[in-house]
Amino acid sequence: MNRIVAALIAGFIAIMLLSSTVFVVDQRKYAIVFALGEVKEVISEPGLYFKLPPPFQNVMYLDKRVLTIDTPEPERFITAEKKNILVDAFVKWRISDPKLYFRSFGGDESRARNRMSQIVKAALNDEITKRTVREVISGQRGKVMEAILAKVSAEAKSIGVGIVDVRLKRVDYVEQINNSVYDRMKSERVRVANELRSTGSADSEKIRADADKQRTVILAEAYREAEKIRGEGDAKASQVYAEAFGKNPEFYKFYRSLEAYRATFKDKGDVMVVDPSSEFFKYFKGGGAAGPAKK
Repeated sequence: MNRIVAALIAGFIAIMLLSSTVFVVDQRKYAIVFALGEVKEVISEPGLYFKLPPPFQNVMYLDKRVLTIDTPEPERFITAEKKNILVDAFVKWRISDPKLYFRSFGGDESRARNRMSQIVKAALNDEITKRTVREVISGQRGKVMEAILAKVSAEAKSIGVGIVDVRLKRVDYVEQINNSVYDRMKSERVRVANELRSTGSADSEKIRADADKQRTVILAEAYREAEKIRGEGDAKASQVYAEAFGKNPEFYKFYRSLEAYRATFKDKGDVMVVDPSSEFFKYFKGGGAAGPAKK
């Protein structure tokens, strides 16, 4: 019985010793092998490896993947015009030298992130203070990012970090400047609108005046043409009347008298004081050319 227990204990110890001497390196990790606290080896290839059991040798794993530092809040910077702007940026980075990275931060990723944030902020400040707001926002944005990437890469290399990319997500004015910019934009839009409105009003008056002029000319020409046609018609009518009545002058006189009577007696309320023997009542008498009038 004692032999069985001893064998089990020996087997357990052997398994423990074996497991402490074997380690697996994931493809997403670096493995740093320490020998009595000193870095002995850095393993970057995935696979199964062997080492001495602790405390003779230990293993620490570091992330090999591309990591991101994204500022939680936009940082405030001052441009060459002494204007405050808010810049929101992010950095893509990875561990390029695991041994140097470990010596710089002891493998603590949070310390590495803090240090990288400081480096990026310093690079942003150096570049933005040399440029105007317009250059940072649109004019030279690409050059700004290239310069920041170069500076951050040079600084990060000394701590075992490689920079993949640096990008400016957003560049904006601070709230006070935003309000003044919006007010200025609003005033400019109002000015343009008023200018367009006044131009439209002037064009409208010009078109209206031209239309009134054309209307007056058209009416005058139409009136002239109408009077011309009316004159020609009256002349033609007079000619026809003259030819018709010239054949019987007495009938013409009788017809004109009837027209005069019709115009004179059309209203029952009219009152006339005329000598009955006057020429006006000639055709009311029996001696007229039309014969005696019937009563």
